Amino acid sequence: MANKIEKINDGAGHVSEGYNKIETWNAETIQEMATMYHRILELLGEDPEREGLLRTPVRVAKSLHYMTRGYNQNACEIINSAKFKEDYKQMVIVKDIDLYSLCEHHMLPFYGRAHVAYIPNGYITGLSKIARVVEAFSRRLQVQERLTVQIRDCLQECLSPLGVAVVIEAQHMCMQIRGIQKQNSVTTTSAFTGIFLDKLNTREEFIHLIGTKLH
Repeated sequence: MANKIEKINDGAGHVSEGYNKIETWNAETIQEMATMYHRILELLGEDPEREGLLRTPVRVAKSLHYMTRGYNQNACEIINSAKFKEDYKQMVIVKDIDLYSLCEHHMLPFYGRAHVAYIPNGYITGLSKIARVVEAFSRRLQVQERLTVQIRDCLQECLSPLGVAVVIEAQHMCMQIRGIQKQNSVTTTSAFTGIFLDKLNTREEFIHLIGTKLH
């Protein structure tokens, strides 16, 4: 996608004015999405021509584009961009990783925290890369169960560690603002490989550490 000057039609023949800013978008995709959102506003009974909604179709198109940018990211490439040989075979944990995603059933947000651990087997990766892997998979239309497994499998396949552990705790807006409307419900999912499956004490250590405040 090429850099475009911020001057995009909102789908109703209106072109933005004012200052220019450089953003990276596929202008044709944003334009087509904005046209559709313009029609959706009409179907909702709104007036897309009123002042407060003139730029809404473009804003929503860009917002959705941003929230699903993980489709354009290769999680294994992220790991390999900072992969180092290291003779360390103890648990590495990155916990409390902020997570924001969209439920694929209703396209409403779910959000929470991911806790990721692995035990190296000759290679480690930069700590920020683990958070970036979480980001790459979460910024897509998702279900929490699949997201948990995708993070686990990426680390296992790209680092070949002795084991990987992933736990995600999240709240789902589709349960909070529609349907059952249970505001305080939290969904927890987990996925393990290798030594985290084979050795109960290793798995218990991981669970203990992600629940402990060490700072």
